[in-house]
Amino acid sequence: MPLIIIAAGVALLLVLMIGFKVNGFIALVLVAAVVGFAEGMGAQDVLHSIQNGIGGTLGGLAMILGFGAMLGRLISDTGAAHCDDAH
Repeated sequence: MPLIIIAAGVALLLVLMIGFKVNGFIALVLVAAVVGFAEGMGAQDVLHSIQNGIGGTLGGLAMILGFGAMLGRLISDTGAAHCDDAH
């Protein structure tokens, strides 16, 4: 039964994004809630699960963006990004 619910969730996600042109983030959160409720989770459990998933993803992404910004600043400050194309 859980595989059927997950497959239906994936189908719903595709319908929302392709058929109704719903924003990907909003569609993903809506489908996550629908799948959670279909699996028998309570409202608080569904919200907590979604928050943990989003928080974990954004936490990892923040580190990547932070290190990328620091590396970009280092390259800019050292002049490594400067291209002196003299013909």
